[in-house]
Amino acid sequence: MMTSTLLPHLDPSYDAFRGLPPGSRLMIAFSGGIDSTIAAYICREAGYEIEAVNMRLLHGASVQTEKIDRAAKKLGINVHYLDLAEDFQELIMRYCWNEFDAGRTPNPCAVCNPLFKFGRLIQFALECGCAGLVTGHYARILSDECGGFCLARGCHRAKDQSYFLFGLSTDQIAHTYMPLGAMTKDTVRTIARKLELPNADAPESQDACFAPKNGSLAEMLCSLFHGSPKKGHFVDAATGKILGDHKGIHAYTIGQRKGTGVATGKPVYVSRIHPDSYDIELSSDPKVLETSILELERPNFLSKCYAQMSEFRADVQIRYRSRPAPADIFKNSDNSFTVQFDQPQRAVTPGQAAVFYKDDCLIGGAWIKSGHQ
Repeated sequence: MMTSTLLPHLDPSYDAFRGLPPGSRLMIAFSGGIDSTIAAYICREAGYEIEAVNMRLLHGASVQTEKIDRAAKKLGINVHYLDLAEDFQELIMRYCWNEFDAGRTPNPCAVCNPLFKFGRLIQFALECGCAGLVTGHYARILSDECGGFCLARGCHRAKDQSYFLFGLSTDQIAHTYMPLGAMTKDTVRTIARKLELPNADAPESQDACFAPKNGSLAEMLCSLFHGSPKKGHFVDAATGKILGDHKGIHAYTIGQRKGTGVATGKPVYVSRIHPDSYDIELSSDPKVLETSILELERPNFLSKCYAQMSEFRADVQIRYRSRPAPADIFKNSDNSFTVQFDQPQRAVTPGQAAVFYKDDCLIGGAWIKSGHQ
């Protein structure tokens, strides 16, 4: 039981360590930021033996080793550094460019998590003799109705990060601990201030870790991988009339309003991208962006119960910041699902994830292939 006076707001009903005996060794996914630092602090106060690991993912980037080492020293923990930049560039950054190049909008975090943040790090933790990996995610791991583990939303809904974790395997979840799942960001910052962490009030980044500080991620990746922009026409969605030329389908996403350079006297939105002809449809009618039916591919289920169902009902979230919406989900094949929403959804984007929830529990998800009214 934690006795530290810095941890007065922990929810006693959430057993973040699921009965793991104190004294067990745990590996912390450690960035030196306040979330991973406070997650490590909670583990130490709970009586666990802890080590830390940091992934170096970017070629030529200035790694903030000093910040990481300073935070680790304050907690009295050792940090391992893993150089994964070459694999990260090929598996994550190239994936993102391939998606942009095909007229889709990638979701790098949802791909990186099962491969790197949980895949490589859990493997490393187990090789080091640790019981599992601790992360600073705002999500919870609970027991589910099928006798396994349920990945649930974090109690702080504005910070809930479960959406990005839908691709994890059940084995990865079984070896993961998320002590911040029942906490708010304000509480984490309060503890960080009392610990006198220098970045307790640092702003949070909402971008991919390799997004450029200035300019477009798609353009940066196009340059990195020597892409050839697939240029074509902007066309009117209603009439088919050519409205102008664009600089490449990689540079646009469904629902985008600014940056087309097309002057029509009223706002126009990117309503469809044609990866074969390279044409991009624009519409001034926001209703054209509404979608009732989604076609999904490459599913991943965290619930064995729902994985076996040919159809079920759930709340479906189509992007990180969107509200989940009730829908019926139908299994077409092992690799294909159809979602029928009760109410149309706006700007459904191929390449993004559709994630299924039952109450607070994430039961699975899949990648958006297409949508139609």
